[in-house]
Amino acid sequence: MSRVLIVEDEISLASVLRRGFEAEGLRVDVAHDGAEGLRLALSEEYDVIVLDVMLPGLDGHRVCRAVRAAGLWTPILMLTARDGEYDEAEGLDTGADDYLSKPFSYLVLQARLRALLRRGGAARPATVEVGDLVLEPGSRRCTRAGTEIPLTAREFDLLTVLARRPGVAVSKGALLEEVWDLPADSDPNVVEVHVSALRRKLDQPFPHRLLHTARGIGYRLVPAAGAGT
Repeated sequence: MSRVLIVEDEISLASVLRRGFEAEGLRVDVAHDGAEGLRLALSEEYDVIVLDVMLPGLDGHRVCRAVRAAGLWTPILMLTARDGEYDEAEGLDTGADDYLSKPFSYLVLQARLRALLRRGGAARPATVEVGDLVLEPGSRRCTRAGTEIPLTAREFDLLTVLARRPGVAVSKGALLEEVWDLPADSDPNVVEVHVSALRRKLDQPFPHRLLHTARGIGYRLVPAAGAGT
């Protein structure tokens, strides 16, 4: 029996979806806020997640990012009251597999849910590589040039966010949101402290730097020696 997680703060809608899915023979769990949805997604096994964007606490985009950062590739269908191509692009860029704007047809939702269940979790790379840096999200192992580098949980998460966007400058605000689940306008000092620690572990023992400062923006990982600023 397939298992579905619904993360939706509109209690009446969540109840309707639950009854409909259960009538189709699915096992259903429901969360009404982002934090509880993320907890369930990380602690239980689901065949598909129906995730609203506008949630109290953590919004759906942040939940989706956290699920993907944890190395979980359960298919995710995002629901939102927003509309427009930019909102859809943002949802898909965070790692969602499909996107449906409210109000929607329940028949369409059913069809998309069945399609995701048939597809299952797509196979994803077991490692993330940038130059001679290799990250293994499943085991949370980090090596550079074959040398294992011990990282704290925060350091690993921070490095993973940067490694998934090689060469791209990631702002301190984005790192605060994705790694610490803090608002983008929070004190950036926490990012700077962790970046300094990463540089000591990641760059100082090796002949060329990977972690570069993008002046006025944030940080980027660049595999080639001498690149960046």
